[in-house]
Amino acid sequence: MKVLDLQCAHGHSFEGWFGSQDDYDSQRARGLVSCPVCNDSDITKKLSAPRLNLGHGIAPEPAIAPRDAVPGGAQLPATVLAPDASSPVPNSDLALNSETLSQMQAAMMKMVRHVMANTEDVGSQFAEEARKIHYGEREERNIRGQATREETEALMDEGIDVIPLPVPENLKGPLQ
Repeated sequence: MKVLDLQCAHGHSFEGWFGSQDDYDSQRARGLVSCPVCNDSDITKKLSAPRLNLGHGIAPEPAIAPRDAVPGGAQLPATVLAPDASSPVPNSDLALNSETLSQMQAAMMKMVRHVMANTEDVGSQFAEEARKIHYGEREERNIRGQATREETEALMDEGIDVIPLPVPENLKGPLQ
């Protein structure tokens, strides 16, 4: 089994499991490998190293403290130099590291899967069905479907709780 770190053209990272390198190449050529977040099939392999477990479950001790560590365990914000400036600026809004992005991506996928598994799909009749439930004309239940921006805004103006949620195409079918 070959586990590859993959990334789509939109920067979403994910893992793919294949029987061999040839299996990956074949599936990719046929358009069968796609991003689980956005369904993009423009996929590239990321650089990765094999995992060697030589420590027998014992984590190595860090050689030195991180450069931004503060006594007591607090962390200082990372800094970068602003373009054309000589003084550092906080890095809080400039970019998210890949681990944070992966965690956010995983949380988003978990939430979408939960919504898909625990709601009834009413399709393009979403706005109409949401109104009927809100005004007591239909039994109360969790629904999902498609609505235009105008329909969504009108529902919110009426006090009907709706949450726009982009769902990747590959999750709209049966969940595996």
